[in-house]
Amino acid sequence: MKIATWNINGVRARIENLVAWLKESNPDIVCLQEIKCQDDAFPRLEIEALGYHVETHGQKGFNGVAILSKLKPDEVMRRLPGDEADEHARFMEAAFSVEGGAIRVASIYLPNGNPSNDPVKYPYKIGWMGRLEAYARERLALEEPLILAGDYNVIPEPHDCWDPKVWENDALFLPATRQAFRKIEHLGFTDAVRATTDGVPTYTFWDYQAGAWQKNWGIRIDHLMLSPEAADRLTSTVIEKHVRAWEKPSDHVPVAAYFSF
Repeated sequence: MKIATWNINGVRARIENLVAWLKESNPDIVCLQEIKCQDDAFPRLEIEALGYHVETHGQKGFNGVAILSKLKPDEVMRRLPGDEADEHARFMEAAFSVEGGAIRVASIYLPNGNPSNDPVKYPYKIGWMGRLEAYARERLALEEPLILAGDYNVIPEPHDCWDPKVWENDALFLPATRQAFRKIEHLGFTDAVRATTDGVPTYTFWDYQAGAWQKNWGIRIDHLMLSPEAADRLTSTVIEKHVRAWEKPSDHVPVAAYFSF
């Protein structure tokens, strides 16, 4: 089974790229972030024509997540628990029946948090990560394969960015951000990409500005974090970097993991 995550950066603007990638890559489950549209505006017909079920949690103009799957989900949960006042569409979980049991897959679009000295944006980021940690701890008790896939807006290590000095005061790389990410990891989650490669540079995002793609000024912020039961079934990962060179690309590229489900 191939499970992928991709910050599409506007699904209606990238629908041709998304369809082309689905045909080429043939993932079984896809977690999309930044669909940037309400649920009724999602171009589901084009996706359903390829044999995928479509589940969305959108909002007008920004944020928004989706899960596309060849399997029909048994249940879907929209919204990260822990703050009923939070109306940002940043989280969705789907459960699927597979041979031998069930798997859970969450599509995550973690807050950016910049500017890091903002009295609202950065505390919201850290608070959201705390809620994610609480959710992950609760889900671990089910002892099921769980894949937390998405744009975390977290650079875990210095070698995950092209120049740590450039990022040292950025919300994506601050010590408190990395510590919050590590708390999730220390619950027992495995970073799928780092479990299968120690190669550097390994990036998933290149800004549109300053020729970042051409200069390979990238960062690794898109992650698949695996519960122990999912990590046991992990066989390989791939960062589909070539998609960044397509016409009208997202600034992120798909990241996928293969599992023996």
